[in-house]
Amino acid sequence: MNKLLRRCPVDGNYTLQKQCPKCGTQTVSPHPPKFSPDDKYIRYRLAARYVHDKSQ
Repeated sequence: MNKLLRRCPVDGNYTLQKQCPKCGTQTVSPHPPKFSPDDKYIRYRLAARYVHDKSQ
């Protein structure tokens, strides 16, 4: 798991390290969470998305 791509939230650089080599900030995973068809909260996320889209 150590060879996954990571991103620095401060300056946006991509790296394989747990800390950004330029600024020393903790890096985060740029990948979205895994999709699950058994998601309990899908109804709320979809409702929030459609309410947000109608307001534009």
